[in-house]
Amino acid sequence: MKLLLTDSGIKNASIQDALVELLGKPIAESSALCIPTAGYGAPDADPGEPWRFISGRSAHPMTGLGWKSVGMLELTALPSIDEAHWVSWVREADVLLVNGGDALYLSHWMRESGLAALLPSLPDTVYVGLSAGSMVMTPRIGEHFMGWKPPTGGDRTLGLVDFSIFPHLDHPACPENTMAEAERWATGIAGPAYAIDEQTAIKVVDGAVDVVSEGRWKLFDPKSG
Repeated sequence: MKLLLTDSGIKNASIQDALVELLGKPIAESSALCIPTAGYGAPDADPGEPWRFISGRSAHPMTGLGWKSVGMLELTALPSIDEAHWVSWVREADVLLVNGGDALYLSHWMRESGLAALLPSLPDTVYVGLSAGSMVMTPRIGEHFMGWKPPTGGDRTLGLVDFSIFPHLDHPACPENTMAEAERWATGIAGPAYAIDEQTAIKVVDGAVDVVSEGRWKLFDPKSG
């Protein structure tokens, strides 16, 4: 699986170019499945946010980029659907567009639905995360970002990459997400971690990590300290 882990969606030309490169063809020739699930799990969630994400009317460009087709995959529904049926939808899609919201809620439902187990078998599929949709791929999110409490406790997520993400750096809607707070957060992660702003994304292909940015970001790496 090829990953494009964004803070706020496809916010600039550099991130969009990275997406097209990962797809290997134009957006207009690519089919997408959007996953709104994380948008329901945040403590301050409202039903309008997942709708805006699905309809392409949010401030985070994802589903409204001009895809050949866009379908919706709601993870909480998958346990009640024939597995072979929904797995075929995922395998046929060129890209998964994964909404923000609560990373621990999303992690829980990725596991419960069976999607988490399927992801490693999709080498050609592009995964585009938005905020929590990006954080869920990391090993841990840290106490700073814990909202919904998983039955197992803790802050661990899927661990499909070996670094953590501190999103929304210096965003006006998140005044607490300063670089100083990111540095404090990183000390508790005990592993490499990136602080990124809305103009930044992290591209991961075959384990190789590249930062795509027209904004501000920083890597915290305990090995280099």
